Amino acid sequence: MAGAVAKLPSLVNSAIANAKPKFAIFLKYAKVELAPPKPSEISQIKAGIAKLLSSARTGAWKQQTVKQATLNTLVGAEVLFWFYVGECIGKRHIVGYNV
Repeated sequence: MAGAVAKLPSLVNSAIANAKPKFAIFLKYAKVELAPPKPSEISQIKAGIAKLLSSARTGAWKQQTVKQATLNTLVGAEVLFWFYVGECIGKRHIVGYNV
């Protein structure tokens, strides 16, 4: 047991050394992907929503490949998941609302 406790600081230091490059990559992508939209991107968002609505009306979604449909389903599930996480954060409870 004493040997395991003696090795603990070196294990923690090596874990931190291994995590630093991966954390730097995470921060690099997080700054881009998690940033709010810029005012110049609002028109692109409007165009994307209009394209989505028109493809839903015309039935263009039926012409997607299985890979595209799977990807779109996963993106929708991710959006739904983050909505529920935001709800839990907002109400400060995992289950139900305080009545």
